[in-house]
Amino acid sequence: MTASLPPDLRDALLDAVDEARVVDLLQRAVRTPSITGDETAFAALVADELRAAGADEVHVEEVEPGRPVVWSVTRGTGGGRSLLLAGHLDTVRVDGWAERWAGDPREDPFGAAIVDGELWGRGAADLKGGIASALAAVRAAATAAAPLRGDLVTAWICDEESGEPGLGRSIGMRALAERIANGTVPRTDFAVYVEPTTLDVYPAQIGFLIADIELTGRSAYFGRPEEGVDALRAAHRVLSELWALDGELRRQPAHPLLGRPGLLVTEASAGGYIAVPGAARLSLIRTLVPSEDLDAAGAAIEAAVARGVEGTGVTADVRFPAGRDHALGGLPSETPADLDAVTALRECVRSVAPGAGGIAGAPFWSEASFLTEQGIPCVYFAPGDIAVCHTAEERVAVREVVDAAEALSLFIAGHCGAGRTQGAHP
Repeated sequence: MTASLPPDLRDALLDAVDEARVVDLLQRAVRTPSITGDETAFAALVADELRAAGADEVHVEEVEPGRPVVWSVTRGTGGGRSLLLAGHLDTVRVDGWAERWAGDPREDPFGAAIVDGELWGRGAADLKGGIASALAAVRAAATAAAPLRGDLVTAWICDEESGEPGLGRSIGMRALAERIANGTVPRTDFAVYVEPTTLDVYPAQIGFLIADIELTGRSAYFGRPEEGVDALRAAHRVLSELWALDGELRRQPAHPLLGRPGLLVTEASAGGYIAVPGAARLSLIRTLVPSEDLDAAGAAIEAAVARGVEGTGVTADVRFPAGRDHALGGLPSETPADLDAVTALRECVRSVAPGAGGIAGAPFWSEASFLTEQGIPCVYFAPGDIAVCHTAEERVAVREVVDAAEALSLFIAGHCGAGRTQGAHP
């Protein structure tokens, strides 16, 4: 069992997390729009905060024109464990927000209104609340702690969110992984990626792939259907094969944190103008658990489609448009839930927010797998509820943001060694 932080250091760290300062930072963050493809202004804000927090190095790099990555290093005195705090700068768009809240203080999606103790706005939970908590923790550790023995690294990247045409391909995280691999950015012993978890710790995430299926037959006048090749009828057969595949997946043994994998058909379209439908389109998303292989999952989908169109005269084209850290999609990942660093983080959380700090699996895919593939154990931890993200209900409880900042400040001091035994926690 690791040693506890001295009471005076613990108190100093908690005192250094100033709620008014944290709220001000989060409001400024939300009031700086950063919809995918337009992250530059927010990157500048984050870089300024890191400089003000005393980071030894702060770098702002464009990985493509107008697409920034911000990373920093606070150098340790030596002999300590290192830590990476990371997250994405970008948010999804705000379609329908103003209409949902017309005449209400929450009408402006970038207004950062506080209503009943919750701060509203695009990015409040996903994931500017986490960024504000992390930056506040970095500042608190620099203010209150003895010099850290291990390096404290942060990385804030563009291009995580999907939804903007041609964007959302993790170019920022890919660039960060390359810099870690070549030694430009220090390789750390542990990483916390600040996706919203309602202050629980998520050491595992699903993987995913998206498949777009184009079925091509031949249209024909409704009075001469024998001259056509019905793509819609073939689509029905393909759907039956895909749903059977989903049934097989749902019968697999459940992962203890992520449950069972599955396949969801998300779109189906076909039609003709009072004619045999000559084309049909299907889209699906397939989730994976860490024991599964993305290549095998893609091949199973292609085989199901081939069975569906066999003998129909319809041709099928299957494409996988959402490659991330794999050509077909995003890899699942898992960090052992009993890892010392995971245990220490959970204890830090519980010490400031009793009832929080549980263990769960991420029902979403983000970019932890890029880091685990680099040999860096990674968990998700941050304020905010994923259920309200990407919606006009997005908000985060102010108290959660402050609690997260306090917990991270304690964890930084313990993990990186604030002048004492490594791995300390409350």
